[in-house]
Order: sequence, then C-alpha cells, then structure tokens
Amino acid sequence: MTRAPVSSRQVGDTIILDLEGRIVLGSSAEALSSTMQDAIAKGARKLLLDLKGVTQVDTTGISTIVRGFVSLQRSGGKFALCHLSDRVRLILDMIRLLNVIPNFPDETEALACMR
Repeated sequence: MTRAPVSSRQVGDTIILDLEGRIVLGSSAEALSSTMQDAIAKGARKLLLDLKGVTQVDTTGISTIVRGFVSLQRSGGKFALCHLSDRVRLILDMIRLLNVIPNFPDETEALACMR
C-alpha cells in the first residue's frame, strides 16, 4: 500500500494532519501536498503534521514536508511535526531537517508551542 491516508482535524486555531502509511513518490505524497495546500489556501496559519502512523518517507515525501514548512514560514505561519517514529526521525535527522522544522514527541507539547 503506497497511499498514506491523510485526515484533517482542527484543535483551536491549529490544523492537524494525521498521516498513516508511507509518504513516498506517487499518490501518498500528492495527497499530503494537496491537503496542505488546501488548508493554507483556506487560511490555515498553524499546521501540525502528526506522523505517528508513518512507516516510511522518501525524498518526495521529505520535499513535500519542506514545501509546506516554507510556504507557512513565508506567510508568517507556524509549522511543526510530532510523533516521529525512530525510523522517520533518523532519516530527518540525517539530513538535518530536525534542526530547522520544530518537532515534538507528542501532540500536547506541539500544540503548546504553536500558540
């Protein structure tokens, strides 16, 4: 299964995207990209990606995450990641992305820092 289901919910003024499966080249990265673009186009200024269910991420998935981060940064918004698995954390850490994008062990801590 290459499709990573993306579900969206709102907590306060933060949009949380719950991701599952693989964020890789193809429909899964496209689904994430279009969901983020949609949220931003509708005025979202705080976006949290919950990666609890993500099992794999490739360069396309990483690029998609970076584009969402940059887009919100440019508009003065906030973007963060939470619930990174050890495997995903290792990949994002190797490319130093975790030094740039705020990331948190859980949703509660992430939401507190999004205020």
